[in-house]
Amino acid sequence: MKANRQQTIIRLIASEEIDTQEGLLACLAAEGYRVTQATISRDIRELGIHKVRGENGGYRYVTRRGGDEASDLSSKFAIIFSESALSVNYAQNIVVVKCHTGMANSACATFDAAKINGVIGTLSGDDTFLIIAATIEDAANICSLLCDLIE
Repeated sequence: MKANRQQTIIRLIASEEIDTQEGLLACLAAEGYRVTQATISRDIRELGIHKVRGENGGYRYVTRRGGDEASDLSSKFAIIFSESALSVNYAQNIVVVKCHTGMANSACATFDAAKINGVIGTLSGDDTFLIIAATIEDAANICSLLCDLIE
C-alpha cells in the first residue's frame, strides 16, 4: 500500500504542478487514497521531494529523480546548501552566499554541478561564495531560488 501510494505521489507531482500538501492530499483522494497530512509529510521526506520555484514564478513539488534544472538543484545541492548557508543576497549581477565557516567550498561546488542557467561563474572562500550572473534579472532569480532553500 505504501509503495503504491508513494509511486502515485511521484507520478502526480511529475504530471501536475502541486504546490501544497493539501493539494497533494486532494489529488491522492481523487486516486482513491485516504491518508492524513502526517502521512503525506512522511512520504515527502522519505521520497526526497522538495518544493522549488517553477517557471511561472509559483512553487511546485519535484523529486530528486528528474533531469531538469529544478530537480538537479533540489537534490544534492539543496541538502548541502540548506545545511551550509546562512544568508543569500544580491547586488546588480552578483549573488553573495554567506555560509557556516568551512562550508562555502562544498556548497559552491555542488551549486556549480547543478548547472543553473544564467550563471557565468562562481568564486568560493571559506565562509562565503559569490555567483556571477549574466544579468541582474538572473541574479534576482538565483537569489530567490536559493532563499527558498534556506527558509
